[in-house]
Amino acid sequence: MNLKERNDNMRDFFNRKSDGYDEVHEQFMRTKNQLIDSLNINATKILDLGAGTGLELIHLYERIPNAKTTVIDISENMLEKLKQRSFASKVETICGDFFDVSFGEGYDAVISTSALHHFLKETKLKLYRKIYDSLNPNGEFINSDKVASSEEEELACIEDYNLHKDERAHIDTPLSIDNEIEILQEAGFKDIEVLETEKDNYRLIKAKK
Repeated sequence: MNLKERNDNMRDFFNRKSDGYDEVHEQFMRTKNQLIDSLNINATKILDLGAGTGLELIHLYERIPNAKTTVIDISENMLEKLKQRSFASKVETICGDFFDVSFGEGYDAVISTSALHHFLKETKLKLYRKIYDSLNPNGEFINSDKVASSEEEELACIEDYNLHKDERAHIDTPLSIDNEIEILQEAGFKDIEVLETEKDNYRLIKAKK
């Protein structure tokens, strides 16, 4: 299964899950709010990768009401629900694959929550380089996501994916913290900070261009 096939499967999966998405992901609200609280208050042009229905944007617009946000998500059903939010007029939505869609440039920050743990290391490096290029000088990339506790767990997740990728649309393949840091540095990021969250298998990772 190539990347496009995997992304197509993910699109179908999340389109089917859109009605119950908020109920499932409300358990991550404190983690999402932690990310928004770590965002520079002067960040007004923001790119959100994989925002789904926009749960993290609720607190974003409480904290930075004049922000202009571009959201890229692979699920059109999720984005339709985001468009019903009270702040929807401040959000540009783009439905598409992170690897096909143009990110644009000039962002003060790129954020993501619970969205990027579906990519293998080499693929994720390409994505991080694309994120780096989209940021202003000194712009920040802030990612709150699932991580593997070790490289052994990372390899076990990849093995599970390879064994079951043709029968299960949604399989997590999180990276270890060491590998996250390695590819962020390889993409050009500096001042990388890893913070604990209320979820044992989640970390908040901040990196600066």
